[in-house]
Amino acid sequence: MFRFAKAAVNLTGQSARQVARRQTHSDVSSEFHNKYGYPLIGAGAVFCVAVWTYVLTQTGITWNLSPVGKVQPKPWRVDSEEE
Repeated sequence: MFRFAKAAVNLTGQSARQVARRQTHSDVSSEFHNKYGYPLIGAGAVFCVAVWTYVLTQTGITWNLSPVGKVQPKPWRVDSEEE
């Protein structure tokens, strides 16, 4: 159990150092987001809408959203041997 605790503390220490290191390079990520942020979100939204449009119109999937009126009981069958 001691090894596990020691490894967990070491792991959290490494994570804290990585986060601190990322904070110092925030100007690079902000440049990326300022340059590509909205086009990337727009491209993702267009892709998502295009895929769902294709799925809904071309794949022929029957969605069966409501079973009301679609589920019919099978007709009762009487075995003639039991009589």
